[in-house]
Amino acid sequence: MKRFFNTRDTIVTEALDGFLRSAAGNHLCRLDGYPDTCVIMQREPDRAQVSVISGGGSGHEPAHAGFVGRGMLTAAVCGALFASPCVDAIVAAILATTGEAGCLLVVKNYTGDRLNFGLAAERARALGKQVEVVIVGDDIALPGSTTPRGVAGTVLAHKLAGHGATQGWPLARLTEFVRDGVKRMRTIGLALEDCNPYESGRASRLAADQAELGLGIHGEPGAQRIAMASARDLVCIAADTLEASLPAAARNTRFALVLNNLGTVPEVEMALLLEAFSHTPLARRVSHVIGPAPLMTALDMNGFSFTLIELDEAITTALEAPAQPRAWPGIAPLGSPAVVPMPPMPDAFPYPATPNPALRHVIERGAEVLVANEAALNELDGRIGDGDAGSTFAGAAREITAALDRLPLADPHHLMTTISNILTQHAGGSSGVLFAIMFSAAGRSPEPWRQALRDGLEHMMECGGAKPGDRTMIDALYPALEVLATGGSLPDVALAARQGAQSTTTMESARAGRAAYVPSAQVRDVPDPGAEAVARLLEGLAAG
Repeated sequence: MKRFFNTRDTIVTEALDGFLRSAAGNHLCRLDGYPDTCVIMQREPDRAQVSVISGGGSGHEPAHAGFVGRGMLTAAVCGALFASPCVDAIVAAILATTGEAGCLLVVKNYTGDRLNFGLAAERARALGKQVEVVIVGDDIALPGSTTPRGVAGTVLAHKLAGHGATQGWPLARLTEFVRDGVKRMRTIGLALEDCNPYESGRASRLAADQAELGLGIHGEPGAQRIAMASARDLVCIAADTLEASLPAAARNTRFALVLNNLGTVPEVEMALLLEAFSHTPLARRVSHVIGPAPLMTALDMNGFSFTLIELDEAITTALEAPAQPRAWPGIAPLGSPAVVPMPPMPDAFPYPATPNPALRHVIERGAEVLVANEAALNELDGRIGDGDAGSTFAGAAREITAALDRLPLADPHHLMTTISNILTQHAGGSSGVLFAIMFSAAGRSPEPWRQALRDGLEHMMECGGAKPGDRTMIDALYPALEVLATGGSLPDVALAARQGAQSTTTMESARAGRAAYVPSAQVRDVPDPGAEAVARLLEGLAAG
Protein backbone atom coordinates (compact mmCIF):
# COMPACT_ATOMS: atom_id res chain seq x y z
CA MET A 1 0.00 0.00 0.00
CA LYS A 2 1.27 3.46 -0.87
CA ARG A 3 1.63 5.83 2.08
CA PHE A 4 2.12 9.55 2.65
CA PHE A 5 5.27 10.01 4.75
CA ASN A 6 8.79 11.38 4.56
CA THR A 7 10.72 9.07 6.85
CA ARG A 8 9.45 6.61 9.43
CA ASP A 9 11.53 8.32 12.11
CA THR A 10 9.86 11.71 11.62
CA ILE A 11 6.25 10.62 11.19
CA VAL A 12 5.26 11.32 14.79
CA THR A 13 6.80 14.77 15.25
CA GLU A 14 5.63 15.99 11.84
CA ALA A 15 2.12 14.70 12.45
CA LEU A 16 1.91 16.28 15.91
CA ASP A 17 3.00 19.67 14.61
CA GLY A 18 0.47 19.38 11.79
CA PHE A 19 -2.20 18.54 14.35
CA LEU A 20 -1.29 21.61 16.44
CA ARG A 21 -1.59 23.82 13.34
CA SER A 22 -5.18 22.66 12.81
CA ALA A 23 -8.40 23.92 14.35
CA ALA A 24 -8.59 20.76 16.45
CA GLY A 25 -5.27 21.65 18.07
CA ASN A 26 -5.52 25.41 18.45
CA HIS A 27 -6.24 25.20 22.19
CA LEU A 28 -3.17 23.03 22.73
CA CYS A 29 0.61 23.27 22.78
CA ARG A 30 3.59 20.96 23.03
CA LEU A 31 6.66 20.79 25.21
CA ASP A 32 9.86 21.83 23.48
CA GLY A 33 11.49 18.43 23.77
CA TYR A 34 11.50 16.91 20.29
CA PRO A 35 12.33 14.27 19.27
CA ASP A 36 12.44 12.26 22.50
CA THR A 37 9.77 14.19 24.39
CA CYS A 38 6.51 14.44 22.45
CA VAL A 39 3.98 15.88 24.86
CA ILE A 40 0.75 17.56 23.75
CA MET A 41 -0.97 19.50 26.54
CA GLN A 42 -3.59 22.08 27.25
CA ARG A 43 -2.20 25.59 26.80
CA GLU A 44 -3.51 26.73 30.16
CA PRO A 45 -4.10 23.68 32.37
CA ASP A 46 -5.95 24.32 35.60
CA ARG A 47 -3.44 23.18 38.20
CA ALA A 48 -6.08 23.41 40.90
CA GLN A 49 -7.63 20.30 39.31
CA VAL A 50 -6.18 16.82 39.05
CA SER A 51 -4.04 16.51 35.93
CA VAL A 52 -5.15 13.60 33.73
CA ILE A 53 -2.36 12.21 31.54
CA SER A 54 -2.36 9.28 29.14
CA GLY A 55 -0.32 8.19 26.18
CA GLY A 56 1.53 5.36 24.56
CA GLY A 57 2.77 4.48 21.14
CA SER A 58 1.64 6.57 18.19
CA GLY A 59 -0.34 5.07 15.33
CA HIS A 60 -3.63 4.98 17.26
CA GLU A 61 -4.87 8.44 16.31
CA PRO A 62 -6.86 10.31 17.42
CA ALA A 63 -5.69 8.64 20.64
CA HIS A 64 -4.09 10.04 22.56
CA ALA A 65 -3.29 13.61 21.54
CA GLY A 66 -6.71 14.07 19.94
CA PHE A 67 -8.36 13.72 23.34
CA VAL A 68 -6.41 16.48 25.08
CA GLY A 69 -8.71 19.29 26.14
CA ARG A 70 -11.11 20.37 28.85
CA GLY A 71 -13.27 17.50 29.96
CA MET A 72 -10.76 14.82 28.95
CA LEU A 73 -6.95 14.74 29.05
CA THR A 74 -4.67 17.43 30.40
CA ALA A 75 -1.77 16.01 28.42
CA ALA A 76 -0.83 13.12 26.15
CA VAL A 77 2.64 11.60 25.93
CA CYS A 78 3.29 10.22 22.45
CA GLY A 79 5.85 7.54 21.75
CA ALA A 80 7.18 6.33 18.41
CA LEU A 81 4.94 4.15 16.25
CA PHE A 82 3.56 1.37 18.45
CA ALA A 83 6.24 2.08 21.09
CA SER A 84 5.78 3.37 24.60
CA PRO A 85 7.17 6.86 25.33
CA CYS A 86 10.29 7.13 27.44
CA VAL A 87 10.17 7.70 31.20
CA ASP A 88 11.57 11.25 31.05
CA ALA A 89 8.89 12.33 28.57
CA ILE A 90 6.19 11.13 30.97
CA VAL A 91 7.85 12.83 33.92
CA ALA A 92 8.04 16.06 31.89
CA ALA A 93 4.29 15.89 31.21
CA ILE A 94 3.58 15.38 34.92
CA LEU A 95 5.78 18.29 35.98
CA ALA A 96 4.39 20.61 33.31
CA THR A 97 0.73 20.10 34.21
CA THR A 98 0.45 18.96 37.85
CA GLY A 99 -0.25 21.14 40.84
CA GLU A 100 -1.15 20.32 44.41
CA ALA A 101 -4.27 18.41 43.31
CA GLY A 102 -2.06 15.68 41.89
CA CYS A 103 -2.00 13.64 38.69
CA LEU A 104 -3.78 10.54 37.39
CA LEU A 105 -2.02 8.44 34.76
CA VAL A 106 -4.34 6.40 32.51
CA VAL A 107 -2.24 3.55 31.12
CA LYS A 108 -3.01 0.80 28.60
CA ASN A 109 -2.15 -2.66 29.83
CA TYR A 110 0.96 -3.34 27.75
CA THR A 111 4.31 -4.19 29.31
CA GLY A 112 6.14 -1.17 27.90
CA ASP A 113 3.43 1.26 28.96
CA ARG A 114 3.11 -0.20 32.46
CA LEU A 115 6.86 -0.10 33.04
CA ASN A 116 7.52 3.38 31.65
CA PHE A 117 4.49 5.06 33.19
CA GLY A 118 5.03 3.18 36.45
CA LEU A 119 8.65 4.30 36.80
CA ALA A 120 7.68 7.86 35.79
CA ALA A 121 5.07 7.87 38.56
CA GLU A 122 7.72 6.80 41.10
CA ARG A 123 10.10 9.54 39.98
CA ALA A 124 7.38 12.19 40.08
CA ARG A 125 6.41 11.12 43.59
CA ALA A 126 10.04 11.44 44.61
CA LEU A 127 9.85 15.00 43.34
CA GLY A 128 6.88 15.72 45.58
CA LYS A 129 4.00 15.11 43.20
CA GLN A 130 0.90 13.13 44.09
CA VAL A 131 0.50 10.53 41.33
CA GLU A 132 -1.90 7.63 40.91
CA VAL A 133 -2.06 5.11 38.07
CA VAL A 134 -5.07 3.37 36.52
CA ILE A 135 -4.36 0.40 34.23
CA VAL A 136 -6.92 -0.22 31.47
CA GLY A 137 -7.33 -3.83 30.34
CA ASP A 138 -10.65 -4.02 28.51
CA ASP A 139 -9.83 -6.61 25.83
CA ILE A 140 -11.73 -9.91 26.17
CA ALA A 141 -10.18 -11.63 23.14
CA LEU A 142 -8.32 -14.15 25.32
CA PRO A 143 -10.71 -15.37 28.05
CA GLY A 144 -9.02 -15.94 31.36
CA SER A 145 -5.98 -13.83 30.49
CA THR A 146 -4.37 -12.29 33.57
CA THR A 147 -3.08 -9.36 31.46
CA PRO A 148 -5.90 -8.28 29.11
CA ARG A 149 -4.80 -5.57 26.72
CA GLY A 150 -5.92 -1.97 26.94
CA VAL A 151 -7.73 -1.02 23.74
CA ALA A 152 -10.62 1.31 22.85
CA GLY A 153 -11.95 1.33 26.41
CA THR A 154 -8.97 3.54 27.24
CA VAL A 155 -10.77 6.45 25.59
CA LEU A 156 -13.73 5.92 27.90
CA ALA A 157 -11.31 6.09 30.82
CA HIS A 158 -10.07 9.42 29.46
CA LYS A 159 -13.64 10.70 29.46
CA LEU A 160 -14.46 9.48 32.96
CA ALA A 161 -11.23 10.91 34.36
CA GLY A 162 -11.58 14.22 32.55
CA HIS A 163 -15.11 14.69 33.80
CA GLY A 164 -14.16 14.00 37.41
CA ALA A 165 -11.20 16.36 37.17
CA THR A 166 -13.36 19.21 35.88
CA GLN A 167 -15.72 18.63 38.82
CA GLY A 168 -12.85 19.30 41.17
CA TRP A 169 -12.79 15.80 42.62
CA PRO A 170 -9.76 14.96 44.78
CA LEU A 171 -7.24 12.49 43.39
CA ALA A 172 -8.38 9.57 45.55
CA ARG A 173 -12.02 9.88 44.56
CA LEU A 174 -11.14 10.35 40.90
CA THR A 175 -8.87 7.30 40.90
CA GLU A 176 -11.52 5.12 42.51
CA PHE A 177 -14.15 6.32 40.00
CA VAL A 178 -12.01 5.56 36.96
CA ARG A 179 -10.90 2.18 38.30
CA ASP A 180 -14.50 1.22 38.86
CA GLY A 181 -15.34 2.36 35.33
CA VAL A 182 -12.52 0.30 33.85
CA LYS A 183 -13.87 -2.82 35.57
CA ARG A 184 -17.16 -2.24 33.76
CA MET A 185 -15.57 -2.19 30.26
CA ARG A 186 -14.96 -4.96 27.76
CA THR A 187 -13.86 -4.82 24.11
CA ILE A 188 -13.65 -7.18 21.11
CA GLY A 189 -12.16 -6.31 17.73
CA LEU A 190 -12.66 -7.79 14.25
CA ALA A 191 -10.64 -7.02 11.14
CA LEU A 192 -10.56 -8.00 7.48
CA GLU A 193 -6.94 -6.87 7.04
CA ASP A 194 -4.15 -6.30 9.51
CA CYS A 195 -2.13 -3.10 9.58
CA ASN A 196 1.23 -2.16 8.10
CA PRO A 197 3.42 -0.04 10.42
CA TYR A 198 5.38 1.43 7.51
CA GLU A 199 7.30 -1.75 6.77
CA SER A 200 8.16 -2.10 3.09
CA GLY A 201 7.23 -5.40 1.51
CA ARG A 202 4.92 -6.42 4.34
CA ALA A 203 2.05 -8.64 3.16
CA SER A 204 -1.24 -9.30 4.90
CA ARG A 205 -1.36 -12.50 6.92
CA LEU A 206 -5.05 -12.95 6.05
CA ALA A 207 -6.26 -14.67 2.91
CA ALA A 208 -9.09 -13.20 0.85
CA ASP A 209 -11.61 -15.52 2.52
CA GLN A 210 -10.45 -14.86 6.08
CA ALA A 211 -11.18 -12.34 8.82
CA GLU A 212 -9.67 -12.09 12.28
CA LEU A 213 -11.48 -11.89 15.61
CA GLY A 214 -10.01 -10.71 18.88
CA LEU A 215 -7.10 -8.62 17.72
CA GLY A 216 -4.93 -6.01 19.34
CA ILE A 217 -4.01 -2.55 18.10
CA HIS A 218 -0.39 -3.17 17.17
CA GLY A 219 -0.75 -5.56 14.28
CA GLU A 220 -0.46 -8.66 16.44
CA PRO A 221 -2.45 -11.74 15.33
CA GLY A 222 -6.00 -12.06 16.58
CA ALA A 223 -7.29 -14.74 18.89
CA GLN A 224 -8.78 -16.67 15.98
CA ARG A 225 -9.22 -16.56 12.24
CA ILE A 226 -12.75 -16.88 10.97
CA ALA A 227 -14.31 -17.24 7.55
CA MET A 228 -15.13 -14.10 5.64
CA ALA A 229 -18.87 -13.48 5.71
CA SER A 230 -21.48 -10.77 5.29
CA ALA A 231 -21.30 -7.68 7.49
CA ARG A 232 -24.40 -8.88 9.35
CA ASP A 233 -22.84 -12.25 10.16
CA LEU A 234 -19.48 -10.78 11.19
CA VAL A 235 -21.18 -8.29 13.50
CA CYS A 236 -23.19 -11.12 15.05
CA ILE A 237 -19.98 -13.06 15.75
CA ALA A 238 -18.38 -10.05 17.45
CA ALA A 239 -21.53 -9.15 19.40
CA ASP A 240 -22.14 -12.73 20.53
CA THR A 241 -18.52 -13.02 21.68
CA LEU A 242 -18.87 -9.81 23.66
CA GLU A 243 -22.18 -10.84 25.21
CA ALA A 244 -20.78 -14.22 26.25
CA SER A 245 -18.11 -12.41 28.28
CA LEU A 246 -20.64 -10.59 30.45
CA PRO A 247 -20.94 -11.77 34.03
CA ALA A 248 -24.25 -13.20 35.16
CA ALA A 249 -24.64 -10.29 37.55
CA ALA A 250 -24.76 -7.89 34.61
CA ARG A 251 -27.75 -9.62 33.04
CA ASN A 252 -30.14 -6.75 33.76
CA THR A 253 -27.58 -3.95 33.39
CA ARG A 254 -27.87 -1.31 30.67
CA PHE A 255 -24.80 -0.64 28.56
CA ALA A 256 -23.34 1.95 26.26
CA LEU A 257 -21.65 0.68 23.10
CA VAL A 258 -18.56 2.21 21.51
CA LEU A 259 -18.27 1.44 17.78
CA ASN A 260 -14.65 2.20 16.98
CA ASN A 261 -13.13 2.39 13.49
CA LEU A 262 -9.75 0.66 13.63
CA GLY A 263 -8.40 2.68 10.73
CA THR A 264 -9.67 2.43 7.18
CA VAL A 265 -13.28 1.30 7.22
CA PRO A 266 -15.29 3.80 5.13
CA GLU A 267 -17.93 5.79 6.97
CA VAL A 268 -20.72 4.20 4.95
CA GLU A 269 -19.61 0.77 6.18
CA MET A 270 -19.26 1.95 9.78
CA ALA A 271 -22.85 3.18 9.72
CA LEU A 272 -23.91 -0.13 8.19
CA LEU A 273 -22.14 -1.99 11.00
CA LEU A 274 -24.11 -0.06 13.61
CA GLU A 275 -27.33 -0.93 11.81
CA ALA A 276 -26.28 -4.59 11.77
CA PHE A 277 -25.51 -4.43 15.50
CA SER A 278 -28.97 -3.04 16.22
CA HIS A 279 -30.44 -6.39 15.08
CA THR A 280 -28.29 -8.54 17.40
CA PRO A 281 -29.58 -9.91 20.74
CA LEU A 282 -26.96 -7.81 22.54
CA ALA A 283 -28.50 -4.61 21.19
CA ARG A 284 -31.53 -5.10 23.44
CA ARG A 285 -29.23 -4.44 26.40
CA VAL A 286 -27.62 -1.31 24.92
CA SER A 287 -29.26 2.03 25.61
CA HIS A 288 -26.58 4.41 24.28
CA VAL A 289 -23.97 4.49 21.52
CA ILE A 290 -20.68 6.33 21.10
CA GLY A 291 -19.63 6.57 17.47
CA PRO A 292 -19.24 5.12 14.97
CA ALA A 293 -15.95 7.02 14.91
CA PRO A 294 -12.20 6.48 14.94
CA LEU A 295 -11.18 6.58 18.58
CA MET A 296 -8.40 4.05 19.11
CA THR A 297 -7.10 3.03 15.68
CA ALA A 298 -4.27 0.85 14.40
CA LEU A 299 -2.91 2.76 11.40
CA ASP A 300 -4.47 1.26 8.27
CA MET A 301 -6.25 -1.71 9.85
CA ASN A 302 -9.48 -2.52 8.04
CA GLY A 303 -11.60 -3.41 11.02
CA PHE A 304 -13.74 -2.28 13.92
CA SER A 305 -14.10 -2.88 17.63
CA PHE A 306 -17.05 -3.01 19.97
CA THR A 307 -16.65 -1.77 23.55
CA LEU A 308 -19.33 -2.16 26.19
CA ILE A 309 -19.43 -0.17 29.42
CA GLU A 310 -21.95 -0.89 32.17
CA LEU A 311 -23.90 2.25 32.93
CA ASP A 312 -24.95 3.76 36.20
CA GLU A 313 -25.96 7.33 36.94
CA ALA A 314 -22.44 8.58 37.61
CA ILE A 315 -20.89 6.99 34.52
CA THR A 316 -23.76 8.13 32.30
CA THR A 317 -23.36 11.68 33.58
CA ALA A 318 -19.61 11.58 32.91
CA LEU A 319 -20.06 10.28 29.36
CA GLU A 320 -22.77 12.82 28.57
CA ALA A 321 -20.79 15.79 29.92
CA PRO A 322 -19.42 18.19 27.27
CA ALA A 323 -15.77 17.88 26.31
CA GLN A 324 -13.52 20.17 24.32
CA PRO A 325 -11.67 17.67 22.09
CA ARG A 326 -13.24 17.37 18.66
CA ALA A 327 -12.26 13.73 18.39
CA TRP A 328 -14.76 12.81 21.12
CA PRO A 329 -17.96 12.00 19.18
CA GLY A 330 -20.34 12.30 22.10
CA ILE A 331 -22.90 9.79 23.32
CA ALA A 332 -26.44 9.37 22.08
CA PRO A 333 -29.39 7.07 22.76
CA LEU A 334 -29.44 4.00 20.54
CA GLY A 335 -32.92 4.31 19.15
CA SER A 336 -34.86 3.47 16.04
CA PRO A 337 -34.50 5.59 12.88
CA ALA A 338 -36.95 8.47 12.79
CA VAL A 339 -39.32 7.99 9.87
CA VAL A 340 -42.00 10.35 8.56
CA PRO A 341 -44.62 9.53 5.91
CA MET A 342 -43.83 10.05 2.25
CA PRO A 343 -45.62 13.01 0.66
CA PRO A 344 -48.23 12.13 -1.98
CA MET A 345 -46.37 11.25 -5.17
CA PRO A 346 -47.57 11.09 -8.77
CA ASP A 347 -48.79 7.66 -9.80
CA ALA A 348 -45.99 5.85 -11.64
CA PHE A 349 -48.62 3.79 -13.47
CA PRO A 350 -51.24 6.29 -14.66
CA TYR A 351 -52.49 4.04 -17.47
CA PRO A 352 -54.23 0.67 -17.25
CA ALA A 353 -52.18 -2.39 -18.11
CA THR A 354 -52.79 -3.73 -21.62
CA PRO A 355 -51.37 -6.86 -23.30
CA ASN A 356 -48.96 -7.13 -26.22
CA PRO A 357 -47.25 -10.55 -26.18
CA ALA A 358 -44.70 -9.70 -28.86
CA LEU A 359 -43.57 -6.50 -27.16
CA ARG A 360 -43.54 -8.23 -23.80
CA HIS A 361 -41.13 -10.79 -25.24
CA VAL A 362 -38.91 -7.98 -26.57
CA ILE A 363 -38.73 -6.34 -23.15
CA GLU A 364 -37.97 -9.65 -21.42
CA ARG A 365 -35.28 -10.43 -23.97
CA GLY A 366 -33.70 -6.98 -23.59
CA ALA A 367 -33.64 -7.34 -19.82
CA GLU A 368 -31.93 -10.71 -20.11
CA VAL A 369 -29.25 -9.17 -22.32
CA LEU A 370 -28.53 -6.29 -19.91
CA VAL A 371 -28.44 -8.54 -16.85
CA ALA A 372 -26.14 -11.02 -18.61
CA ASN A 373 -23.75 -8.18 -19.49
CA GLU A 374 -23.74 -6.55 -16.05
CA ALA A 375 -20.31 -7.76 -14.96
CA ALA A 376 -18.67 -7.16 -18.34
CA LEU A 377 -19.99 -3.59 -18.55
CA ASN A 378 -18.92 -2.89 -14.96
CA GLU A 379 -15.42 -4.10 -15.78
CA LEU A 380 -15.33 -1.89 -18.86
CA ASP A 381 -16.61 1.11 -16.92
CA GLY A 382 -14.03 0.50 -14.21
CA ARG A 383 -11.29 1.25 -16.73
CA ILE A 384 -12.52 4.80 -17.34
CA GLY A 385 -15.18 5.52 -14.73
CA ASP A 386 -16.58 4.32 -11.43
CA GLY A 387 -17.34 0.76 -12.49
CA ASP A 388 -21.13 0.71 -12.12
CA ALA A 389 -22.47 1.14 -15.67
CA GLY A 390 -23.46 -2.52 -15.97
CA SER A 391 -25.23 -2.47 -12.61
CA THR A 392 -27.11 0.70 -13.58
CA PHE A 393 -28.45 -0.80 -16.81
CA ALA A 394 -29.14 -4.21 -15.25
CA GLY A 395 -30.90 -2.63 -12.29
CA ALA A 396 -33.18 -0.63 -14.58
CA ALA A 397 -33.91 -3.78 -16.58
CA ARG A 398 -34.90 -5.68 -13.44
CA GLU A 399 -37.25 -2.92 -12.31
CA ILE A 400 -39.01 -2.77 -15.69
CA THR A 401 -39.46 -6.53 -15.95
CA ALA A 402 -40.76 -6.62 -12.37
CA ALA A 403 -43.53 -4.25 -13.50
CA LEU A 404 -44.41 -6.08 -16.74
CA ASP A 405 -47.90 -7.01 -15.59
CA ARG A 406 -48.65 -3.33 -14.91
CA LEU A 407 -47.40 -1.91 -18.23
CA PRO A 408 -49.66 -0.47 -20.97
CA LEU A 409 -47.96 -2.60 -23.63
CA ALA A 410 -50.61 -1.95 -26.30
CA ASP A 411 -49.99 1.82 -26.37
CA PRO A 412 -46.40 2.83 -27.22
CA HIS A 413 -46.67 6.40 -25.94
CA HIS A 414 -48.29 5.37 -22.66
CA LEU A 415 -45.64 2.68 -22.33
CA MET A 416 -42.76 5.12 -22.81
CA THR A 417 -44.23 7.50 -20.23
CA THR A 418 -44.60 4.65 -17.75
CA ILE A 419 -41.03 3.43 -18.34
CA SER A 420 -39.83 6.97 -17.66
CA ASN A 421 -41.76 6.93 -14.36
CA ILE A 422 -40.17 3.62 -13.36
CA LEU A 423 -36.70 4.94 -14.13
CA THR A 424 -37.20 8.10 -12.11
CA GLN A 425 -38.23 5.95 -9.14
CA HIS A 426 -35.51 3.34 -9.27
CA ALA A 427 -32.68 3.98 -11.72
CA GLY A 428 -29.55 5.64 -10.37
CA GLY A 429 -26.64 7.39 -12.00
CA SER A 430 -26.70 9.73 -14.95
CA SER A 431 -27.70 7.00 -17.43
CA GLY A 432 -30.93 6.27 -15.56
CA VAL A 433 -32.12 9.85 -15.48
CA LEU A 434 -31.07 10.49 -19.08
CA PHE A 435 -33.16 7.57 -20.31
CA ALA A 436 -36.02 8.76 -18.09
CA ILE A 437 -35.80 12.15 -19.83
CA MET A 438 -35.76 10.48 -23.26
CA PHE A 439 -38.76 8.24 -22.63
CA SER A 440 -40.71 11.04 -20.96
CA ALA A 441 -40.26 13.32 -23.99
CA ALA A 442 -41.00 10.45 -26.36
CA GLY A 443 -44.23 9.70 -24.52
CA ARG A 444 -45.35 13.33 -25.01
CA SER A 445 -44.38 13.47 -28.66
CA PRO A 446 -47.24 13.64 -31.22
CA GLU A 447 -45.18 11.59 -33.67
CA PRO A 448 -45.47 7.82 -34.18
CA TRP A 449 -43.37 5.83 -31.71
CA ARG A 450 -40.31 5.42 -33.96
CA GLN A 451 -40.02 9.14 -34.58
CA ALA A 452 -41.09 9.85 -30.98
CA LEU A 453 -38.01 8.03 -29.70
CA ARG A 454 -35.85 10.23 -31.86
CA ASP A 455 -37.62 13.31 -30.46
CA GLY A 456 -36.95 11.97 -26.98
CA LEU A 457 -33.26 11.60 -27.81
CA GLU A 458 -33.11 15.22 -28.94
CA HIS A 459 -34.51 16.30 -25.59
CA MET A 460 -32.03 14.05 -23.79
CA MET A 461 -29.17 15.74 -25.64
CA GLU A 462 -30.51 19.18 -24.76
CA CYS A 463 -30.72 18.33 -21.07
CA GLY A 464 -27.52 16.31 -20.84
CA GLY A 465 -25.37 18.57 -23.00
CA ALA A 466 -23.86 15.73 -25.08
CA LYS A 467 -24.03 15.24 -28.82
CA PRO A 468 -22.65 12.72 -31.32
CA GLY A 469 -18.87 12.72 -31.23
CA ASP A 470 -18.63 13.55 -27.51
CA ARG A 471 -17.80 9.93 -26.65
CA THR A 472 -20.97 9.01 -24.75
CA MET A 473 -23.86 6.60 -25.23
CA ILE A 474 -25.28 9.18 -27.67
CA ASP A 475 -22.74 7.91 -30.19
CA ALA A 476 -24.59 4.58 -30.31
CA LEU A 477 -28.13 5.84 -29.63
CA TYR A 478 -28.20 8.59 -32.25
CA PRO A 479 -27.38 6.52 -35.36
CA ALA A 480 -29.52 3.62 -34.10
CA LEU A 481 -32.62 5.78 -33.60
CA GLU A 482 -32.03 7.54 -36.92
CA VAL A 483 -32.17 4.16 -38.67
CA LEU A 484 -35.22 3.18 -36.62
CA ALA A 485 -37.05 6.43 -37.42
CA THR A 486 -36.60 5.88 -41.15
CA GLY A 487 -38.09 2.38 -40.99
CA GLY A 488 -34.92 0.33 -40.65
CA SER A 489 -35.02 -3.27 -39.47
CA LEU A 490 -33.83 -4.30 -36.04
CA PRO A 491 -30.59 -5.83 -37.41
CA ASP A 492 -29.89 -2.56 -39.21
CA VAL A 493 -30.57 -0.61 -36.02
CA ALA A 494 -28.21 -2.89 -34.09
CA LEU A 495 -25.50 -2.50 -36.72
CA ALA A 496 -25.75 1.30 -36.55
CA ALA A 497 -25.43 1.14 -32.76
CA ARG A 498 -22.41 -1.16 -32.98
CA GLN A 499 -20.65 1.12 -35.46
CA GLY A 500 -21.39 4.10 -33.21
CA ALA A 501 -20.07 2.35 -30.11
CA GLN A 502 -16.97 1.24 -31.98
CA SER A 503 -16.32 4.81 -33.10
CA THR A 504 -15.85 5.86 -29.47
CA THR A 505 -12.66 3.77 -29.26
CA THR A 506 -10.90 6.11 -31.71
CA MET A 507 -12.06 9.37 -30.13
CA GLU A 508 -9.14 11.09 -28.41
CA SER A 509 -11.12 12.29 -25.42
CA ALA A 510 -14.62 12.52 -23.98
CA ARG A 511 -16.36 15.88 -23.89
CA ALA A 512 -19.21 14.82 -21.63
CA GLY A 513 -19.91 12.23 -18.96
CA ARG A 514 -17.55 10.85 -16.31
CA ALA A 515 -14.91 9.92 -18.88
CA ALA A 516 -14.47 13.64 -19.62
CA TYR A 517 -12.35 13.81 -16.47
CA VAL A 518 -10.08 10.94 -17.49
CA PRO A 519 -6.81 11.55 -19.39
CA SER A 520 -7.01 10.77 -23.11
CA ALA A 521 -4.38 8.05 -22.86
CA GLN A 522 -6.60 6.04 -20.52
CA VAL A 523 -9.72 6.11 -22.73
CA ARG A 524 -7.96 5.34 -26.01
CA ASP A 525 -9.09 2.01 -27.53
CA VAL A 526 -11.74 1.61 -24.80
CA PRO A 527 -15.37 1.91 -25.96
CA ASP A 528 -17.68 4.15 -23.99
CA PRO A 529 -19.53 1.83 -21.55
CA GLY A 530 -22.91 3.46 -22.17
CA ALA A 531 -22.54 3.20 -25.92
CA GLU A 532 -21.40 -0.40 -25.54
CA ALA A 533 -24.46 -1.18 -23.41
CA VAL A 534 -26.78 0.24 -26.08
CA ALA A 535 -25.02 -1.75 -28.79
CA ARG A 536 -25.14 -5.01 -26.84
CA LEU A 537 -28.81 -4.48 -26.00
CA LEU A 538 -29.82 -3.95 -29.61
CA GLU A 539 -27.59 -6.77 -30.85
CA GLY A 540 -29.21 -9.08 -28.33
CA LEU A 541 -32.68 -8.05 -29.47
CA ALA A 542 -31.75 -8.53 -33.11
CA ALA A 543 -30.31 -11.97 -32.38
CA GLY A 544 -33.49 -12.95 -30.55
